[in-house]
Amino acid sequence: MKGLLIKDLRLMAAQKKFFLSLVLVTVLLVIMAQDASFIICYMSFIGAQFSLSTISYDEFDNGNAFLFSLPITRKGYVVEKYGFGLLMGGGCWLFSMLAAMVGGEIRKLVPANDTLMVAILILPIMLLVVAVMLPFQLKFGGEKGRIAIFVIVGVVAAAIFVGLKMEEALGINFNGFLSGLQELGFGALVTVLAVAAIVVLLISGRVSMVILEKKEF
Repeated sequence: MKGLLIKDLRLMAAQKKFFLSLVLVTVLLVIMAQDASFIICYMSFIGAQFSLSTISYDEFDNGNAFLFSLPITRKGYVVEKYGFGLLMGGGCWLFSMLAAMVGGEIRKLVPANDTLMVAILILPIMLLVVAVMLPFQLKFGGEKGRIAIFVIVGVVAAAIFVGLKMEEALGINFNGFLSGLQELGFGALVTVLAVAAIVVLLISGRVSMVILEKKEF
């Protein structure tokens, strides 16, 4: 797994111009944007998607057939992809959070503590993004995987819309549920979100292992 991680880091190191552009975009957002949460969300999700890029590189020109002839296991491959996604997403999350905190303090827009609270809430969402994206990428490959992810996002958006309509039709008090979550307090809310994200991530990892075990190269 260490060798796979080094390989993926070297692949990312070859994209220095892309990383430089991300840094410049972050700086511009810090200077121009009013909402720190957008900066942190944007960078975190971009970072989490680097795992998808490395999977596409591995699949290019039937590269997986060679890759799995090396002394690596399919389980180790899956674990490394999740670890790499969390490493890159977490790194971008940390960088964007610090940039937003500094920018907010300099521009006197958002106190650093408020930015930190927003960033902590975004982190479990980033874990969920990794958990959702990777199984589809491993199952369908590059372009088909991205299409499948867009379809799932559309289905989730449609489900939310239908849920809101059902709330109106059936008189369900969804706002009361949200108010109940708010009454838990910030620490309890973050704990609930983190536990839920970790559980989904573990389930996603297991699904990805089953997908890769059945896949032929």
